[in-house]
Amino acid sequence: MTLPRFATVRITLLLACLTIVGFTSAHQHVYTRNWNQTLNAVIYPINGDGHLATDAYIQQLTDEDFSPINTWGEREARRHDLDLARPFDVTLGQSIAQQPPHFPDNANAVDALAWGLRFRYWAWRNTPDEGELTRVRLFIVYQTGEDNQPLKHSLGMQKGLMGLVYAYSLDRQTAQNNVVIAHELLHTVGAIDKYDAYGSPMLPVGFANPTRMPLYPQRNAEIMAGRIPTSPGNAYMAESLRSVIVNPFTAREINWIQ
Repeated sequence: MTLPRFATVRITLLLACLTIVGFTSAHQHVYTRNWNQTLNAVIYPINGDGHLATDAYIQQLTDEDFSPINTWGEREARRHDLDLARPFDVTLGQSIAQQPPHFPDNANAVDALAWGLRFRYWAWRNTPDEGELTRVRLFIVYQTGEDNQPLKHSLGMQKGLMGLVYAYSLDRQTAQNNVVIAHELLHTVGAIDKYDAYGSPMLPVGFANPTRMPLYPQRNAEIMAGRIPTSPGNAYMAESLRSVIVNPFTAREINWIQ
């Protein structure tokens, strides 16, 4: 059966896009996991609910609000004897007016792939690379939030070095927002989630100290689990990066240790 011409062209273009993405991703994967120099990560704030309060929160943001992520990275790199003193440098970029494409509900593999290509195009339109193929772009969608309504699930993508983070536009949430941002940042360099379907840290990979005796309560959260376990099935979200560590499982995934 011969495909219609438009279908052939569409498939050819899609394959071409995937080939380019594949080569670019391979280059980014090698570069970001060498840790020969500091990885630049730029924060792009987005007003996700259109509220004036959210806009005011975004307008008062500075690099200093995200400096705890850099300090935390230095501390954890030192704990794992990484030669590079500052593994990443998170700075504030321009705010973006255009909303990112909506991730489809109940997405299958094809839906996720199509969304990924749309998201890459959206990111390119709003933050052109300008040759900086090894810059991590973290798009933070801020909103005031609603009582008893969780925010959308954040995403971090190693292919493309991009993260989409949903965060609260509240001063009291800034420190906890940084925990989520750091989590998604490490996704872009190869770390994987370490919590189960219910959000509980998995033992041993999602525990800061899986050999602690007694095991509970843990004193810290592992960055890719994000919660501090207090007893089997019970854990609470880390309030700031001061109580979050990178355990050896994650350190190995991001090539800090062998």
